[in-house]
Amino acid sequence: MATGDDRIADELRAALDGPWRAVREKARAHLDDERLFGDPYLDYKAARERVLEQMHLVSSFGWAEMGFRREEGGTLDPGGAVTALEMLAYTDLSLWVKCGVQWGLFGGAVENLGTERHRDYVRKLMPLELLGCFAMTETGHGSDVANLETTATYDPATQEFVVHSPTASARKDYIGGAAEHARMAAVFAQLVTGGKSEGVHCFLVPIRDEQGGDLPGVTTSDCGLKGGLPGVDNGRIMFDQVRIPRENLLNRYADVEPDGTYSSEIENPSRRFFTTLGTLVRGRVSVGGAAAAAARVALTIAVRYAEQRRQFADPDTGEETVLMDYRSHQRRLLPLVARAYALQFAQNDLVLRMHLVQTGQHVDPSAQRALEKRAAGFKVAQTRHATRAIQECREACGGAGYLTENRLVTLKADSDVFTTFEGDNLVLTQLVAKDLLTAYSNEVRDLDAMGWVRFAATMTRDAVRETSGVRQLIQRLRDRSDESVDDSDLARRDVQLQLFADREDYLVRTAGHRLRARAKETGPFEAFNNAQDHILAAGTAHIDRLVLEAFIEGIANIEDPEARELADSVCDLFVYSTIEENQAWYIMHRFMSVERAKNVRRGVNELVDRLRPHASTLVGGLGVPDNLLHAAMLDTTGKDAPVSAE
Repeated sequence: MATGDDRIADELRAALDGPWRAVREKARAHLDDERLFGDPYLDYKAARERVLEQMHLVSSFGWAEMGFRREEGGTLDPGGAVTALEMLAYTDLSLWVKCGVQWGLFGGAVENLGTERHRDYVRKLMPLELLGCFAMTETGHGSDVANLETTATYDPATQEFVVHSPTASARKDYIGGAAEHARMAAVFAQLVTGGKSEGVHCFLVPIRDEQGGDLPGVTTSDCGLKGGLPGVDNGRIMFDQVRIPRENLLNRYADVEPDGTYSSEIENPSRRFFTTLGTLVRGRVSVGGAAAAAARVALTIAVRYAEQRRQFADPDTGEETVLMDYRSHQRRLLPLVARAYALQFAQNDLVLRMHLVQTGQHVDPSAQRALEKRAAGFKVAQTRHATRAIQECREACGGAGYLTENRLVTLKADSDVFTTFEGDNLVLTQLVAKDLLTAYSNEVRDLDAMGWVRFAATMTRDAVRETSGVRQLIQRLRDRSDESVDDSDLARRDVQLQLFADREDYLVRTAGHRLRARAKETGPFEAFNNAQDHILAAGTAHIDRLVLEAFIEGIANIEDPEARELADSVCDLFVYSTIEENQAWYIMHRFMSVERAKNVRRGVNELVDRLRPHASTLVGGLGVPDNLLHAAMLDTTGKDAPVSAE
């Protein structure tokens, strides 16, 4: 019979599982299979072969089909596809990356950028009859996709594109699948026809024959050992005048006629470029979700261990104290658990938005643009959280945490690159902030650097709140409360949200002011460079506010009163710990007195003390079943029960 704590954990898990709860529950059953977990003792060559075998097992689950249209044999459930594949992070991140490259990046490019003539490719890639890779990043141009050097020059005499790497820095680099398994690449290159470059487009380029040998003009090489992800065959590709049929251009947004005439329904080249990249947003959504899932595994392991590991005797009782009873241990883990809750609610909201856009239920172009910004911001928040949380969990488990058999070091190594791929985190934060500075008028969206620098300085004090709807949410929260408004009451949700919004609003406005002041003295690049630290801070503040809003809305949907009350305390801890991390800023800019800052610190202590008895319940709510943790130190039934980690 389930205990009260088990029931509350089930309620919390149901809330965190979100709109695709049934998909997650079914995935948990699929993943209870030893064949899906990595073997850390394998060398990287053997690890790659194991992951390839695992992919064939995953392909039988029906997850890949959810990401594709019915015309290709799919079931058109992109939200379900992202959710199901995210669950692979509970087993092996190498497997998650490999599946993500095949069905998310390569498959997503063909699905979202291709047309009727490319459907056969989709039908083959779903069951792994055709293995592919996603060749965007170059040695010389990673985040700067618009300036990739690879060219695809159209030859009307043969009706072919000639794909070429003109320089050493044009080499496609770090490409998952390129080292061994992929036979075709979705290559991003500058389309040249009639002597004119039309910007970056995507082409399907065969790179290997059936025996695994490079095709004529294609040179692949192996990136070799990496810091993690041993089961992913990252490689490099160079092209030497490789000819492909005209039809291999993925032509949803642009096409080239047999005579070389270029056409596109989107006349503005900049908008065409961003529309092309925007359709690939699913990859960014997936990376953030998988990183957060890896952090949930680590936090569950660390809290479970802290509930059983004893260290140092209590002088009053003579009994050794479990780690979780120490305030320092509560402070290092429970705020991270709170952030894990916040980010999961945020991910659920993001995946739903993505699903509505990609299934045609939200057709407004502004919805796509808002999705791209939110996906960029949440990817930053989730991957930073994973890097921090997994490291903290490793340290919190002492020497035991450093043993590979307890999985934390593998999670740390495998997730480290998540802060870099699908967009470097600093670049994405900058993208979010720049969008904030230019999102208040359609007219400025395509301005050059000087144009948006000038516009950014004209915003009024309440621009953020007026345009985002946060003012309305604050008012709704106040309307729900029977209490009088007391700005000193940090436990009030409306006051908390106000503090988050005030920080964002102030940083956005003052970033604009700095841009204007500098632009008077120098060019737009110098103006932007001078204000970059401020711009990044504004982007981070915006992300924090969006995450808090998602947490608040997520709690409102919890029906069980005890579970909702516990989730409310977890949300308070997320708020208090976030404000505590930024308390120097709040004090320096006079949004908070020193005394109020002390109240925040005391509040964190009170909240971790209040939540300490529920620590196991809270990690149970994170939704990682014990049978998927695979940490030897949690097995206390045998002779290898935890001993001193010093």
